Amino acid sequence: MGNGTRLGRVRGLGSSHHGSHHWIQQRLTALANILLVVWFVVSMFRLPLGDHAAVLRWASNPTVALALILLTASVFWHLKLGLQVMIEDYVHGEATRILSLVLLNFYAIGGAAYGIFAIIRIALAPAAGLAPGGM
Repeated sequence: MGNGTRLGRVRGLGSSHHGSHHWIQQRLTALANILLVVWFVVSMFRLPLGDHAAVLRWASNPTVALALILLTASVFWHLKLGLQVMIEDYVHGEATRILSLVLLNFYAIGGAAYGIFAIIRIALAPAAGLAPGGM
């Protein structure tokens, strides 16, 4: 087994050794998602139906807020990793691929940041004496 063709070795297009790292990240975020989503679903079923105040009290617990932040970060990171592989495999044309990857990164970072901001706002609202929807 070699490192590709002679021309590929000259151009530096041989094995890049980055695929295994990406694969491990996908598996670890998938495992984290399974654990955190199961925790989230069980927690939701344990809360009273239709009681918005109970959900806010639950989410304002610092331990719960931290777990929700971890869930949000893990879900968006896993989404980014999976869609990145799809874009790299199926989007043809260098400019289109790069634009798609840039938009994906903006979406993943922006979505995670927005979700984390919302969780922090809910968690800190009782300390400020404000309801999360009002002024």
